[in-house]
Amino acid sequence: QVHLMESGGDSVQVGGSLKLTCTVSGFTAQAGCMGWFRQAPGKEREGVASINSLRWKTYATDSVKGRFTISQDEIKNILYLQMNNLTPEDTAIYYCAAVRTSSGAACPRDPWSGDWGQGTQVTVSS
Repeated sequence: QVHLMESGGDSVQVGGSLKLTCTVSGFTAQAGCMGWFRQAPGKEREGVASINSLRWKTYATDSVKGRFTISQDEIKNILYLQMNNLTPEDTAIYYCAAVRTSSGAACPRDPWSGDWGQGTQVTVSS
């Protein structure tokens, strides 16, 4: 059984940084893709970043490129999202997810049919 649990969400000022953590059990990095998604109030969920079984990283949203970094500790089985230079538009609930794919396959587009965490709130205020 796959279980994902996010942590690290907080309230920060514009320009601040946060590092989100997703602790994963029942799913290894070699099994497929892991990724971060977010949903802002009144908006649809959107993909943020993903990493596939070959550790190829994809940033789905242009607004986060250069500011957010997805990474993975395969030994501890933890997924991270380092977020720098945060803006109010980054305010959302952030979710991590995992989906099984064939070896080396690119990560699928949202919605992922795999497993999801409960989310962690990130609030950026000016």
